Amino acid sequence: MKNRTILGVFCIILSITVMFGIAPIVNKMASNKTDVIRIKADTPKGKQITAEDIEKVTVGAFNLPLTVIKDKSKVVGKYALCELKKDDYMLTTKISDSSDKADDIFRTLNGNEQAISITIDSFAGGLSGKLQNGDIVSLFYTAQSEKQAISPKEFKYVKVITTTTAKGNDSDNVKPDKDGNYPLPTTVTLLVNSIQAQLLAGYEANGKIHISLVFRGENQIADKFLKVQSEVFK
Repeated sequence: MKNRTILGVFCIILSITVMFGIAPIVNKMASNKTDVIRIKADTPKGKQITAEDIEKVTVGAFNLPLTVIKDKSKVVGKYALCELKKDDYMLTTKISDSSDKADDIFRTLNGNEQAISITIDSFAGGLSGKLQNGDIVSLFYTAQSEKQAISPKEFKYVKVITTTTAKGNDSDNVKPDKDGNYPLPTTVTLLVNSIQAQLLAGYEANGKIHISLVFRGENQIADKFLKVQSEVFK
């Protein structure tokens, strides 16, 4: 009986502590407000974000992601790394300083980096039409006189600039037909150096190339793969 009395008193004290101690702190945290930046309309991946695309709104500060952006200047002029939905909060992980659009990449070519296109020989060889701008891929080569495919060290990690249909439409500009189907690409354009470009020209003429997807996602991680590849040429 005595133990029950002690337990009851302890529960009462604990309840009072929660009511007058912890609860006010939680309520105060929940009532705090802050300004965040959010997107005003659905925005496709790769689009450059303008001041008209975003708005500043006041929301509860409790439990917001650490990566949420609160300053418009940190969003305007950036590029969407993924498809953004209306009213999405802008996060640092959703935007990038650079674009994956083919034309934007072409404008950055400096002689050391080049663009070269190779033919997609088969549906499977081109990753079943699922390649996207910015993908990091590996290339496998099979010579006409051989049955064994090789994985050249020069093409372990290569960046896809774009894919192009038989009518010359890049993936940035491909539109569905009346049935909602997208035309399949027939070539893929890759970001390479001069040594890789020369090798690819030979592979294209003398055998078949198969593509495998290595990574798709944040540019910072993709760049790590490309940095590893660049060490091969040093």
